[in-house]
Amino acid sequence: MKKITLVLALLIVISSCGVKQTQNLLSSGNYDEAINNAVSNLRTNKDKKGKQEYVYLLEEAFAKAKERDLNTINLLVKESNPAQIEKLYNLYIQLNDRQEKIKPILPLQLIKEGRTAIFPFENYNEEIVSSKNALSGYLYDNAKALIRTKIKMNQRKAFDDLTYLNQLNPNYKDIQKLMEEAQFKGTDFVLVSTKNETNMIIPVRLQNDLLDFNTYGLNDKWTVYHNNKQKGIDYDYSMLIRFRGIYISPEQIKEKEFVKERQIKDGQKKLIDANGKVVLDEKGKEIYVDNYKNATVRIFEFRQLKSCQVTAKVEYINFKNNELMQSFPLTSEFIFENKYATYKGDRRASDDNYSSYFDKKAVPFPSNEQMVYDTGEDLKAKIKNILNTNRFK
Repeated sequence: MKKITLVLALLIVISSCGVKQTQNLLSSGNYDEAINNAVSNLRTNKDKKGKQEYVYLLEEAFAKAKERDLNTINLLVKESNPAQIEKLYNLYIQLNDRQEKIKPILPLQLIKEGRTAIFPFENYNEEIVSSKNALSGYLYDNAKALIRTKIKMNQRKAFDDLTYLNQLNPNYKDIQKLMEEAQFKGTDFVLVSTKNETNMIIPVRLQNDLLDFNTYGLNDKWTVYHNNKQKGIDYDYSMLIRFRGIYISPEQIKEKEFVKERQIKDGQKKLIDANGKVVLDEKGKEIYVDNYKNATVRIFEFRQLKSCQVTAKVEYINFKNNELMQSFPLTSEFIFENKYATYKGDRRASDDNYSSYFDKKAVPFPSNEQMVYDTGEDLKAKIKNILNTNRFK
């Protein structure tokens, strides 16, 4: 019984908190939030006495929200400012959506007054269509005016407005054509190239890999990279990768000799006690234990080494005036290493993680060209990082 009483008391407290919160929203002018709270609480058991306060609050919040929106609409209509058409359209949508939110829980009774709560609904369809058409025309005309300018940011604003218009009024007039035009005119086109300032030949496939910007994943909505000039495109920027130096070490083979000793398991033996007798188990059988012995191995280790370091500089150039905007030095390195070993003695004496080297052999050293090419992945990662952290705009 005490538990039931406690639960009921808790429900009353929660309910009163909800009502108080809705009252505060209403008194502070947050009418739609108050409506949301009231509707949420009236979706179940709406005719209960404990829900009556929400009905009063909903009725009042709806009336005040509607009055405020209609007053704002009257003011906007009198001002006749084309830039406010979107606000006018959104207000009509808001008036309609508010009604649709309340409709599912109607009718609502006010028990003490013996009446049904009043929600004077209106049909806003005509106003919604009219304001949507006016907004569509405004967005269309404004976007066309922006596209006629030569300012890229205007093209991007036009594209965003046309995207919104396409959501509002799909396939409006020649909107798709205008969007393509705004997209093209608003895009920064970057021509990427390499320049070899070293005294070595740079592999063609490395240059092709570095210039394949599809693998960088960097083309975005407003920036496109090309590695070859394309007709009909007025490039905005150039990105030049200057190879400044290539340093390749001699082929090296480093040798090392060392001895390892270790106790290793070598079969089993009978367990002997302190008196030299064989120990027996409970069943009288002889007990066997692991037998260990000292093992020694002489290891001859070989390490094949060859390294390549490429230094370069990435330059951002303004194509319009051929001025250097920014430059970024970078260095990449690739190290070829092959480790193998031979031995004399018992290989089991070596460390467990070392024995795999005994199964390896010497391999041909990569050519200088291959070494330069193998720096490519590191170079690409560093170039990508430069581009990600230093956009052209």
